[in-house]
Formats: sequence, C-alpha cells, structure tokens
Amino acid sequence: KKWDVVVAAKMVSTISSIDTGHEDMIHDAQMDYYGKRLATCSSDRLIKIFDVVGDNHVPSAELKEHEGPVWEVSWAHPKFGSLLASCSYDKRVIVWKETASGWEAAHDYRQHDSSVNSVSWAPHEHGRVMLACGSSDGDLSVLEFLDEQWTSVKISKAHATGVTAVSWAPALPPSQGAAAPIKLVSGGCDNTVKVWESADGRHWPQEAVVLAGHTDWVRDVAWAPSLGSATSSIASCSQDGSVFIWTQDRGSGSSQWEKKELKNFGCAVWRVSWSITGNVLAVACADNKVSLWKESLNGEWSCVSEVEE
Repeated sequence: KKWDVVVAAKMVSTISSIDTGHEDMIHDAQMDYYGKRLATCSSDRLIKIFDVVGDNHVPSAELKEHEGPVWEVSWAHPKFGSLLASCSYDKRVIVWKETASGWEAAHDYRQHDSSVNSVSWAPHEHGRVMLACGSSDGDLSVLEFLDEQWTSVKISKAHATGVTAVSWAPALPPSQGAAAPIKLVSGGCDNTVKVWESADGRHWPQEAVVLAGHTDWVRDVAWAPSLGSATSSIASCSQDGSVFIWTQDRGSGSSQWEKKELKNFGCAVWRVSWSITGNVLAVACADNKVSLWKESLNGEWSCVSEVEE
C-alpha cells in the first residue's frame, strides 16, 4: 500500500508517494516532532517506521506485537525520548520505546473491553508523560509514566456507545495562568463532543456543556494550537458529512462554546487536522478529497485549496 505526502502552498499538491509495503489498508501515518521519521499503521497488524532522508523514506523498523488492525499511532515529544504509542482492534495500547538494540514494547495496556480507536500524547509543556486513549467500550483512559512506572485512570462511560477520537488542549503559557487545568476533548458514537479537565491529572470531571449538533458518529476531534490567543478552538467531523468549529472565549470567563458549521461535505468526513499555527484546517473525506480551510478577518471560513487522489 502507498501513502501520499501532501503539502500546502498556494495550492495543495502531492509531493511524494511512499510504497510502505503494508499488505492491507493504512489507517494512520504520523511524522515525529522533527519530521525525520514517519510511522504508519495498517489492518495488516503492523506498524512501520521510516527514516526521512531528503526526498526518500528508508524503512528502519517493523513492529509486530498487535493482534488486530492498528488504528492510530502517536509520537511523544523528543524530550521524553523516542516513544511511539499505538492502539488497535485487539483492545490494547502499546507504548514503544527505542533502545540501543532497537524498538521494544515498554508498556502494554490491556484494560479496555473493546477496540481502542484513538491515542494522543499530552502537550510536552505540562512536563508530564501522559497518553489519552479512547475505546469502543465507551471509556477514556489517561496513562502516565510516573515514578518509573505506568499508572492509569479511567473516565468511565465518557461516551456510552463508544469513543472514536481524543485530542489535548494546548498548554497555556504562564502569562495566561500557570495553574490552568489540563484539558482534553473526545468525540463518540453518541454523536457528541465532550470536554474534560483535570487539576491533577487523576480526576477528570466533564465540562457542563456537551457539544451537540452532529447527527451521526463523530469521527475525529482536533483542538487547535492557541499561540497566545484568548480563544479556544476545536474542530469536529462526523459520519453525517458535517464539520463544526467550536470556539470559546477564555478571556471572558464564559464556559459556553459557539458552534459554526464549516460545510456539509455530502459524505463521511474521517479526519480534521490543524496547521501548527492553528489558522488552517485540513479536512479529509470519504470521497478521497483533502481540502484546506482558513478563517477570514470577518470570521467566515473559506476553502483555500483542495486535492483529489
């Protein structure tokens, strides 16, 4: 199976196509922090790691512990070492660590009762090695490497019919309150988006407001980088074809989220992803189209580019 690298300039274009060697559908592909490594995962139960050397992608490792399709992979920040998390239909989350002798499974988390669909590392600015995991059993787990061992906390029945996606809020800089709670957002098969917050990383009460509006499964959620802005922004997409942008004005102290529909794409929308500056949103749909959207000064969103493969 091949995976295409897409970049945005004035127009979206495919800059390279990588023959990964996977024997089944590829579900996720993630670059590490420095853009020097690429990890891919597939229904063939494998995770593959490639070194990025110029325009070439050189195979460097193949990780084989999972016993079912692997849905997502996520790189930790390099300040914590070479760590890669993966989640699978086999109900497991594996944290992989690179050592002098190669990659090994440093932690194998098996406390979910159904497929684990999403994994995401907490922002490194928190100074804590924390990993959020969402499962079809309806629960969220937050794993943390603390005092030389892995601990876990469950958020039971976060979405009663299943969790499909998780994403962390950016860490607020000290000038905006060092004591601000840690937050994450989840999407689920109950068609809703929910925000969770914790002061200590152990207790995770839900924000009072449930973000509702999708009429089918929420397929992905993504919390936008803030870069000093007083506005929090979350993108969510759904099987119903809709993409919503949810915004909250932290400066006003309000807990309310405002909803704006980007567009109904007329087919399932699988993934949403923000640019590093948080002002461009990429949307990937079931019709094999990827589009880039940007907000104008008057608050309206418009498509600035599209690619179809």
